[in-house]
Amino acid sequence: MKGKKMIILLIAAIILLIGADQLVKFWAVENLKPVGNMDFLRIGDFEILDLTYLENRGAIFGSMAGQRWFLVGITSVLVIGAFIAMFHFVKKSRFFATIAALFVAGGIGNLIDRIRLGYVVDMFDIRLFEFAIFNVADICVTVAEFMMIGYLLVEIVKDFKKKKADKSPAEVKENE
Repeated sequence: MKGKKMIILLIAAIILLIGADQLVKFWAVENLKPVGNMDFLRIGDFEILDLTYLENRGAIFGSMAGQRWFLVGITSVLVIGAFIAMFHFVKKSRFFATIAALFVAGGIGNLIDRIRLGYVVDMFDIRLFEFAIFNVADICVTVAEFMMIGYLLVEIVKDFKKKKADKSPAEVKENE
């Protein structure tokens, strides 16, 4: 896929993901906020995932609560950086450009809430273990983070193999 087509696809994905995030948040405000919590995914008596309305006025796990404009500023800078990276790397690595697009979508999804409401609407509550309550935008960012770790590990291994292949047989034997 050529660079321009890939950019169009990534921008469409960003718009769809932001739309999905905002739609789920709208649903949560309209339907979940009045009741606070509802069962979502269970197997028998085993709780897996609940829907719990939360107004997160901070960052992850509620850290930096009350720092709305600082978080808006930091998120804006990161979103702009990821957007630039997406355009820059689209021809070199579509995978990396996709990672950047996920960061952009997640960042903008939460940025809309912070600017418009002063907090981020969260609703997914994993019951298997104690964890932060999160939203669709957070999922985008988390998936992007795991993809980035995988991408970097693959690049490190490729670089290591290339350096090893570039060495002469005498250098390889000397290092063993």
